[in-house]
Amino acid sequence: MSTSTTDDPAGGRECPVCAADDSGARAVAGPDGYCESCGRKVPAGRDHAELDLGVLVGVTDRGLRHRRNEDAMAVATEMGPHGIVALAVISDGVSSAPRPDEASLSAVRTAMKVLRTSARAGEDPVGASIAAARAGGEALTDLAGYTGAPAATYVSAAVSRDVVTVCWLGDSRAYWLAADPAECARLTRDDSLAEEIVAAGIASTEEAMASPQAHVITRWLGADMPPLQPHVAQFAPPGPGVLLVCSDGLWNYRPEPADLAAMALPGALTSPLATAAALVKFAVDAGGIDNITVVLIPFPLADAQAA
Repeated sequence: MSTSTTDDPAGGRECPVCAADDSGARAVAGPDGYCESCGRKVPAGRDHAELDLGVLVGVTDRGLRHRRNEDAMAVATEMGPHGIVALAVISDGVSSAPRPDEASLSAVRTAMKVLRTSARAGEDPVGASIAAARAGGEALTDLAGYTGAPAATYVSAAVSRDVVTVCWLGDSRAYWLAADPAECARLTRDDSLAEEIVAAGIASTEEAMASPQAHVITRWLGADMPPLQPHVAQFAPPGPGVLLVCSDGLWNYRPEPADLAAMALPGALTSPLATAAALVKFAVDAGGIDNITVVLIPFPLADAQAA
């Protein structure tokens, strides 16, 4: 199963489940708000959407300052040769580039198709994650036109029974959250001027993040960023916890892993959708200066029957 945030370009509400189906099926909501093909409730646009696959959940919101939601997410579950795999992709369109909302949506939908196919075949998740990111980048290249090149950040996660694989460009992040603060960790490193300033020892994290250029990204998806070299990393969870994948609309307000864990646990293990919604609400209440997207994947994964 796979779902993504989406709007039909003709103005209708396209079903995210059918839109992400490998068969190429396409269906829109009827007058009652339910998909005319699969019968699921269709999210009412991208300003706010909640996706629940049981094994993993996602919530996205426009926030308070942007006139549209330029974040996009896709979540999926697949059965591979070695068991269930949970998949997530988040992309944050760059507002200063053209068509940022289309860019993020195109990236997540294209990348998710690659990840799903690879997971079913039991392929190496590292290679599959890199291939998915590059496919997302090619999709943005196809959007480029006379108005300029759309751009977006990117982060993906593939979670199996024993390993987490994350892939990223830009400043959308993945965190491992656990009950023990010592086990909490940020799994990604931002491609941003702030991160580079801190790494060079020029300023502290607090000083760098206070800079007006803090969120200027140094890698992204887009036709103006060749050749595409995404980062990829793997992590073996030491025990129960939750993988948090998010855009900077959330971590702007709580960047430290232990602080996020204190907010998300233990609720994320038992009521992940409610917890994801609460994290988004926290960011909105804190100012909502950006679009906010949160995906939670509790670990260990639920059994195949639940998926």
